[in-house]
Amino acid sequence: MKPTLIILSDLWGAKRSSWLDNFQKTLGDDYKIKFYDACVLGEIDSSDDQEKNIHRQFIDFGIQKAVKKLLTLEKEPQMYLGCSVGGVILWKAGLQGLPIKKLLTISATRLRKEIEKPNCSVELYFGQEDSYQPDGNWFKNMKIKGHFIPRGGHDIYKDQLVVKQILHLLRLQ
Repeated sequence: MKPTLIILSDLWGAKRSSWLDNFQKTLGDDYKIKFYDACVLGEIDSSDDQEKNIHRQFIDFGIQKAVKKLLTLEKEPQMYLGCSVGGVILWKAGLQGLPIKKLLTISATRLRKEIEKPNCSVELYFGQEDSYQPDGNWFKNMKIKGHFIPRGGHDIYKDQLVVKQILHLLRLQ
């Protein structure tokens, strides 16, 4: 039986998740993929399609609501992958007791504001040119090694070549 990989979306949720196909194509043979829409978990109104409004809702209440919902939905230790705000939700859920075997985040830039880490294996990926990534002191304080994709920006998880590169490493573990 294949292990489960739970993927949590970015702030656009399922509405703009064509990038998810890259993950499913790359890992579908090795993992049973389960997907959560961060907007649904966080009760975000994304109808106006304005990134700043969606982002504000996540900051004001959505991240916490998503964490609480995820804690009720998942009880067994699993491997998790979160893109952007999805990674932050998973990180915070891990701090609140979500059983995580391994946490993989891509472009979860709000982690730079975190001061403690969940008790699990963690791998963080950022585009080298993402101006909101945590700085070197943050990684040192957290005792985490960051992985940086050359010439990559915030949306590296939408690039099929980058996804293959990152997920190849996941397969080797």
